[in-house]
Amino acid sequence: MPKDDKNATSAFAAAAVKRIGHYRWTICALLFFSTTINYMDRQVLGLLKPTLMGELHWSESDFGDIVAAFSLAYAFGYIGIGRIMDKIGVKFGLPGAVASWSLFACVHAFMNSVTGFKFARAGLGLTEGGNFPASIKTVSEWFPAKERALATGLFNAGSNVGAVVAPIIVPIIVLYWGWRPAFLVTGGIGLVWVIFWFMFYKKPEDHPKLSAEELSYIQSDPVVAEEKIPWIKLLGYRGTWANIVGTCFSAPVWWFYLNWVPGFLAKQYGVNLMSAILPLVVIYCMADVGSIGGGWLSSHLIKRGVKTLRARKITFLVCGLCVVPVFMASQVSNVWTAILLIGVAASAHQGYSANVYTIVSDTMPKNAVGSVVGIGGFCAYFVGTFVSMGVGRLLDATNGNYQVLFAIASSLYLIGLLIMHLILPKTGSGRTPAGIEV
Repeated sequence: MPKDDKNATSAFAAAAVKRIGHYRWTICALLFFSTTINYMDRQVLGLLKPTLMGELHWSESDFGDIVAAFSLAYAFGYIGIGRIMDKIGVKFGLPGAVASWSLFACVHAFMNSVTGFKFARAGLGLTEGGNFPASIKTVSEWFPAKERALATGLFNAGSNVGAVVAPIIVPIIVLYWGWRPAFLVTGGIGLVWVIFWFMFYKKPEDHPKLSAEELSYIQSDPVVAEEKIPWIKLLGYRGTWANIVGTCFSAPVWWFYLNWVPGFLAKQYGVNLMSAILPLVVIYCMADVGSIGGGWLSSHLIKRGVKTLRARKITFLVCGLCVVPVFMASQVSNVWTAILLIGVAASAHQGYSANVYTIVSDTMPKNAVGSVVGIGGFCAYFVGTFVSMGVGRLLDATNGNYQVLFAIASSLYLIGLLIMHLILPKTGSGRTPAGIEV
C-alpha cells in the first residue's frame, strides 16, 4: 500500500474513533471503583483480626464463624441479588447494593460481640453479592461483544486494587483513630460513590452525553429478542453451565491465594506480616495486569475476525497454560521466585475470570445476564466452602505441606476449559438463544 494511502487510512480510522466517542469507558470506570470499594470493605476485618481478637477476646473459632457468616450470605446474595438486578435494572440496583453494603460496613464499628459481628458480616456478604452480577449486566448493556471482555477485565482489576489499598490505609487509620473509625471511613467511601453513579449514569439510549455514533456502536451486535426466562429454565442454557463450570474451577483457587498465601510464605520462607506487605502488593499488581490483559486478548482476537467463542477459548487456553508453573511454588528455594510464580498464576486467573464472566453476556439474553452470573457465583461459593474445609484438613494431614495444593491449583483451569469446550457451541458467536439451548 502506498504511503499516502496508509496515512489516509490511519487518519480515517482516527476520525472514526473520535466520531464514535468513549463515554462507555466512564461507566466502566465507575464499575472499577465499585469493585475496588467492594474488596476494600471485605478486607478490613481480616486486617484488623489481631486487634479485634485481643480487644474483644475472640477465639479462632469465633473469628472463623464470623467469616463463615459472610461466605454463606455472599453465596445467597450473589444469586438472589443477580435476579433482582435483572428485574429492576442497574440504574437503581447497583447503587442500592453499594449503599447497603457500605452501611453494613459502617455497622461493624458499633459492634462489640461475636453475634453482632456475625450480623454485620452477614449483611455485608448479602449485599456485596450484588456487585459482580450488576457490573456484568452493565457491561452487557454498554459495550458491544468485541469489547466486553476488556471492559470486564478493567472493572475486575478493581478487586486487586482494593486488596492492595486496604492494607495501606487501614493501619494508618487504626494508628491515629482506632479500629472503629477504620470501618466508618472505608464504609463511607461507598456512599460517596453512589453520588457519582447518579451524576454520571443513565441508560445508553437515554444518556445526553452519549453520541448517536457511540450508541450505534454499542448496539451494533445482532439484536436478540428479550423474553422473560423462569429461573429454572436458565439451567437449560449452555451459557449458564459454562459459567458455573468456569467459576467453580477457578474461583476457589483464587480464594486459596487470598487466604493461604500469607500463611504459606510464613511457613515456607519465614515471611512475617510486615514483611509480607510488599510480596502481596506485587502479587495483586500482577493480577491486575492479567485482568486487563486477558480481557484485551480475547477482544483483540475478535476485532481481528476470530469468532467470539473461539476467541474466548483461546484466551482460556493461554491463561490456563500460564497457571501450570505454579505447581513449583512450594519447591523453589528462593522466596521471590515463589512470589513470581504465584503472581503469574494470579494474573492468569484474573484473565481467565474476566472471560468466564463475559461468556454469559456472549451467550445469554441481556435480561438474564445478572441471574446467570448470580447462579455461577452461588455455586462457586458453595463449592468453595467445602474446598476451604478440605484445604485446612489437607494441611493438617500433611503437616503444612503445600505441594499437593499448588499441584491441584495448577491443573484446574485447563480441566475447566475442557469441560467448557464440551458445553459451549463449536461454531458461531453463541449469541442466539435458540442456538445454545441444551
